[in-house]
This record gives sequence, C-alpha cells and structure tokens, in this order.
Amino acid sequence: MGLLNILSSDIAIDLGTANTLIYVRGKGVVLMEPSIVAFDRNTKKIIAVGNKAKEIQGREHRDIKVTRPMRDGVIADFEIAEGMLRSFIKMIRGGLFPSRRIIIAVPTGITEVEKRAVRDSAEHAGAKEVHLIAEPMAAAIGIGCDVESPVGNMVIDIGGGTTEIAVIALSGIVNDESIRIAGDEMDNAIQQFFKKNYNILIGERTAEMIKCQVGSAMSLKDEVTVQVKGRDLVQGIPTVCEVSSEEIREALNEPVNQIIEAIRQSLERTPPELSADILDRGIMLTGGGALLKGLDERIKMETNLPVHVVDEPLSAVVRGVGKVLEHIEKYEKVLIRSRRY
Repeated sequence: MGLLNILSSDIAIDLGTANTLIYVRGKGVVLMEPSIVAFDRNTKKIIAVGNKAKEIQGREHRDIKVTRPMRDGVIADFEIAEGMLRSFIKMIRGGLFPSRRIIIAVPTGITEVEKRAVRDSAEHAGAKEVHLIAEPMAAAIGIGCDVESPVGNMVIDIGGGTTEIAVIALSGIVNDESIRIAGDEMDNAIQQFFKKNYNILIGERTAEMIKCQVGSAMSLKDEVTVQVKGRDLVQGIPTVCEVSSEEIREALNEPVNQIIEAIRQSLERTPPELSADILDRGIMLTGGGALLKGLDERIKMETNLPVHVVDEPLSAVVRGVGKVLEHIEKYEKVLIRSRRY
C-alpha cells in the first residue's frame, strides 16, 4: 500500500489559459508548460503538447492544427483538453499509475457546465477523486495569506484568459469579480494596433513577445524601441517596422483600464471593516499579468492603495493548490463544494 501511494501521487493543477502548472504531493511544482496542443487534423492524434507544441505554433502545415484547448480560463475543446491533461500527467510520471486525488484551480466566474467539463476531463485523465478550488483563493494560500482569519485580503490574479479579483476572509470569498480580460486580450490589442496603424499582420507569439519585452502600464524611465517582423497587408510580403514602448503602452491602455475598472467595482462592494484591512495590507498581485511593467504603480495611482507584486507570481496559484493538497483536512472549507450544483 505504501508503494502504491508513492506511485499514485496526488496532484494539484493550475489549468490555465496560457500555462498549465502541476504540483505533485511531496515533490512541489514539477511542470510548467504552455497550454498548447498540436494534433493531426485527420486522425485527431496529439503530436505535441506544451513547449514542443508552442515551437510549432504559426509554422504548421495543413495536416497539423495547433490549438489552445483553454479559452477565458475554461475548457473550450473538451477532447483536446483531456488529451493535454493526460500528456502532462504522463510527462511527470510516465503514465503508469493514475492519480488518486486531483485538485484543480478554476476561475470564480465559472459556470456549472464548465465545472462539470473540468471534473470530467480530470476523471477521464485517470483521477479517482477530483476537487475544485477558486483561483484567487488558491493564490492567497500560495502567497502565505492566513485565509482562515477574520482579516480581509485582496488578491488579483491576472492570468492568460481571466483576471480574478477577490476579497478573502474566514476561509471564504467575500466578494469577487471575474472578467475575461487578461494576457490574451493584451496580446490581441497589440495585434490590432499593428493591423490598424502599420497595416502589418503579426502572430500571437510575436504579440506576446512584444508585450513581455516593451509592454507597460506606466511611463518607463527609459523608453525603448523594438523591431517587429510581420506580413504587409497591402503588398502581402514580409516586412519589418520599428515601434516605441509608448505606442505599445497606448495599445494596451484599453485592457488595462478595464482591469482597473473591475478592481474599482470590487472595492466598492467590499464591507467597510474589510476595506480598512485592505488599506493596511494592500492589494496582492499574482499571475503572469502582474509582470506587466508599471501595472502595480498604475493600480496604486488609481486606487490610492498599496500594491504588491508577489514573489514568483506565475506559480502562486499552483503553490496554493499544492498547499491545500498537502493539508486537505485543514483547507477543506476552501474547496468548491459539490452540493452547490
């Protein structure tokens, strides 16, 4: 029985729109890969997942399709998501033994149908027992907040598909705001900017690279320029242009404003006692979107509240789900209960 427990380790998953992270009980975070799948259009057989599929993205031929089975934080393609989960689980343990228990982080705005899709995917991938936890709750636990205390914590998790804003106290979410505007919308805004202003078509990967390199929410101390390669929409030939970080900031302004507006709405609905706690403790920023240059300063300027970008914001959610997995009796209250639906 001891050997079987070791081989069929429980796992915690942050099944994100942009990246999937897996935590194995007793081992910590063992996998961080893009949520991307390449498969054969004719046979539906998966050719590559994660980083290998990302290398193919934008360069595939007609028989190969590269897709992201997660959209806006939820499963968009059930069959491919299940195959991706299976492949990732196989990568971490050779696929020999199924997991007894899997805990998965999901957005707070997820519907009952979407919850069922996540559960079914995990069960079909070999799980005997599946639990769900809200992403901001997992992020709060991951960064070391005492979620059981009567003190309010405000956590903002900016992922690929959703921005999750939640005020947490007494092992529950007091109020939450889940908007489907995050990293993907920022990438899309950059693509549209090039199409509109330069008549150039750029790919998703290029847009993401520009966002990471020169994207910002506030003026930079040293503004920079970047060379961008794409396809000229008028002449249909490859071309190159140079853009400044100011232009990219302007392109990102709309999604950034929408995230700030959602934060304001959440603050307006927060009870006064908890508002006082947030004033003392500040807002915690997690997720890949927290790394956008100057975003913390911009939120601070707009809300007059202290804002902290946590250490290793990308893995905050999976670390929290891992903590819940290691101490499931202690954190049982924070799991999404089945009887609600």
